[in-house]
Amino acid sequence: MFSRKSTGIPGLDRILKGGYIANYSYLIRGGPGSGKTTLGIHFLTQGVSEGERCLHISLSEPVDSIKRNFEAMGFDLSRIEFLDLTPSAELITSPSEQYTLFSPSDVERSPTTKKIIDKIKELKPSRVFIDSMTQFRYLIQDVFQFRKQVLSFFRFLKENNITCLFTSESSADAPDEDLQFIADGVIELENRPEGRSIYVKKFRGSDYLKGRHSMTITERGIRVFPRLVPERKIEEFKIELISSGVPEIDQLLGGGLEKGTTTIITGPSGVGKTTLGMQFIKEAAGRGENSAVYLFDEDKETLLTRCDSVNIPAHIMEKKGTLLVRYIESLKYGADEFSDIIRRDVRGRNIKIVMIDSLSGYKVGIKEGDISIHLHALCRYLKNLGITVILINEVASVIGDFKITEIGASYLADNIIFLRYLEVEGELRKAIGVLKKRLGDFEKTLREFSITKYGIKVGEPLRGLRGILQGIPQIQKKEQ
Repeated sequence: MFSRKSTGIPGLDRILKGGYIANYSYLIRGGPGSGKTTLGIHFLTQGVSEGERCLHISLSEPVDSIKRNFEAMGFDLSRIEFLDLTPSAELITSPSEQYTLFSPSDVERSPTTKKIIDKIKELKPSRVFIDSMTQFRYLIQDVFQFRKQVLSFFRFLKENNITCLFTSESSADAPDEDLQFIADGVIELENRPEGRSIYVKKFRGSDYLKGRHSMTITERGIRVFPRLVPERKIEEFKIELISSGVPEIDQLLGGGLEKGTTTIITGPSGVGKTTLGMQFIKEAAGRGENSAVYLFDEDKETLLTRCDSVNIPAHIMEKKGTLLVRYIESLKYGADEFSDIIRRDVRGRNIKIVMIDSLSGYKVGIKEGDISIHLHALCRYLKNLGITVILINEVASVIGDFKITEIGASYLADNIIFLRYLEVEGELRKAIGVLKKRLGDFEKTLREFSITKYGIKVGEPLRGLRGILQGIPQIQKKEQ
């Protein structure tokens, strides 16, 4: 079993299944401003917090600049040792010098390498960060010699029980494919218009969480949000029905929603989708169960006040702790970060129902890729925990051709409840029906639906009408 070294970034530790493997060397790749140095500083400050000796070797940025920038971000660098090998200001006025990188046995012939080896022997660190290894490439032109000497240097680090991170600045003039082969692991950072990301390209000796993961850099450093990958069912739970508290809706659903299923409530704007979802959450609160609502389209106070006005005591539920409501800014949070928020909430607050309102707002946060992929992972993860998921979906058309969703996500649902506007003799009315129920039978009729100050009211099945799904029902004449 390998010993691990924490990266200093909890999300990255999860991706690496515990952190870097001790005494291995890892290449951190990325363009300018991608966060390579910040990743290295996290690695060193974590080591210091665990009582380890740590060394930062800088070949590209003066140490004074590094300290000034990272101390302004709140990092304590006082116990990190620094070796500054960047060119001094006097270099431009002095004769040019020729440096060559040699193996430890020939270290006396290389001033740069001698300083590094001497410092390591003096300090005996367990963590070393080299920023950047590209500078070594300029010290030796022969590709074979460079590879040979770097291999020798990494062997020296391993023999001295050192875990090393090193960066590279790949370019056409200085490619780093050889460093990728030599390194025990390769971690790539990207900073693209759609957002920052991190992924592991190579991780010798261990499994890791594959794929591209979201990353942000804040005034306090790096935060990593691993992709949510559903695993096998880890919690056993019994299938049981969840009542809406409205007898007619329960009749439509053949008794209610099954625990641990995913339900899509779909319909046009203002038809009552969110209120219907909150009705299930109200009943859960009555049973003493906790629920969480994630809002993309309206703010928290608007929802709570609106629910109070239709006999759903949302403010009281929140005060008692049975209801958690979070407003999610789509342009601020990506899909991985949003999934991480839900993961922490359901684990920390014993959540039984999760409602996302709405899928159109959630889609804005998907800066790349297919929304159904992210939704599939999230819903499967929650289902494996026995959590009931309610997804609110808004369709663009008020009347006309019937459509479940406009993002192709209906296959994710175990249950589909739809709400429609009806125009009957010049009057605007609403109808509710069930289109799908995977785990049981359901009522095939539609019922009139309304929301009053006393709560949701559902009428008897609408009979003698046709064309309801088109929104313009017509009275069906009885045959004489």
